[in-house]
Amino acid sequence: MHRAPVTVTCLALAALASGCGDNAPTEEEIDDAKARVERVAASTHLVRGALEVLGVMPVYTCGEPRRGFLGHAVEGLASRVSCAKATVTAVDDVTDAVVLSFNDGGCDVHGLRFTGQAVLEYRGGEDLMEMSADLRGMTVDGQPLNAEVGYGTCGDETRLFADVMGDVPGRQGHTFHVNSRVGKREGLPIIGGTSLVFDGPGELTGPMGTDRVTFSSLLYEVGNYLPKEGVALVETAGGRTIKMAFQPVLWRVGKVEVTVDDKEPVTVPVVR
Repeated sequence: MHRAPVTVTCLALAALASGCGDNAPTEEEIDDAKARVERVAASTHLVRGALEVLGVMPVYTCGEPRRGFLGHAVEGLASRVSCAKATVTAVDDVTDAVVLSFNDGGCDVHGLRFTGQAVLEYRGGEDLMEMSADLRGMTVDGQPLNAEVGYGTCGDETRLFADVMGDVPGRQGHTFHVNSRVGKREGLPIIGGTSLVFDGPGELTGPMGTDRVTFSSLLYEVGNYLPKEGVALVETAGGRTIKMAFQPVLWRVGKVEVTVDDKEPVTVPVVR
């Protein structure tokens, strides 16, 4: 069943409370950190949604003719995701495009609701495949996606990327831009599996200016709104530093350790 992620975040962060000691953050600093954690979580939720679109189609198998691979992938789509359909068209001799369309009423995939359509271009094949997806005709959980995602495979390494920008969900007057590199954990599939990890820089812009954000090994599991582990480091427009370290505890229960500048950290229990 589709969940309302903003509500989950607010409940998870309601427990944020001041620490003890002379170097504890003030109530004002805690409230500010809470708001920034919520904006980071809402933004990365859309980045994860953009990446999950890649998982609707299987990852290219090296050595297989491009058009043969796409033909089989499209034929098998209905059995994997019944609320989506795809068509293949030739762009040129080395490129084919897949138009991926989701039902008008929405299509639930890995706890996210997709609507609209995406255009996925596959260029090359057998020895080297580059795939890029234009997601500007889509929404994730009702939010428009201004995003390009993709991967390169069959070369020396597999590369995945996501360039996503837009309004921060539920935060009027705030926008975000994340340019992420996406990795895989040992033994996990590239995309479309149960977990994904991303790193990279981002920006959050609001009435008080632009914050710089750096994501380090942020690990998401399918169906969860908040990351299981990893770090988001926010350098605010006002010169403050806020570190958010996500850690697992049990099942979907976790915690985030929030550190403001060099103050004592505050630990917050969360439900992912």
